[in-house]
Amino acid sequence: MTDARYQRHPDVRMTELEGEGVVLHLGERRYFSLNESGVTMVRALEAPQSLADLVGLLQQEYEVSADQADQAAQAFVEQCLASAVVVELGK
Repeated sequence: MTDARYQRHPDVRMTELEGEGVVLHLGERRYFSLNESGVTMVRALEAPQSLADLVGLLQQEYEVSADQADQAAQAFVEQCLASAVVVELGK
């Protein structure tokens, strides 16, 4: 894992409903649906987080192995970066 830190884009808004969420990117005028673990990570990304932070969060919140949490966090961050939902800090 890298030492990179990530944070939710300032133009992103999230609404939660019954364990799921919808993210609206105001600048891009796009929206995305999230499952429960996605909501957990987007909520955490209000403040800067590393991949290791997100992996730890997933392990704490859900009964998953370190490998499962690592794969989920990496895939989630990559998708969010590609959609501009999350930004990498320091770039």
